[in-house]
Amino acid sequence: MDPARIQAMIEDGLPGAQAAVASADGVHFEATVVASQFAGKLPLARHRLVYATLGGLMGGEIHALALQTLTPGEAAAHQ
Repeated sequence: MDPARIQAMIEDGLPGAQAAVASADGVHFEATVVASQFAGKLPLARHRLVYATLGGLMGGEIHALALQTLTPGEAAAHQ
């Protein structure tokens, strides 16, 4: 699995989101996703939004996905 494909799927599924995806082995991935849709949501709900963009790939081609999910305001505060 190509990290760029995962990035595109997340950004397509969450309009306006920005995702950065990396992988050392093509099955375990790390992603940072910044999206306004995360506002007011707990981490589990944010992760579910991201997983929904990936559909059946989770648990299959994507064995593991470590997520950092931030609103634009949270991302700006981390810089």
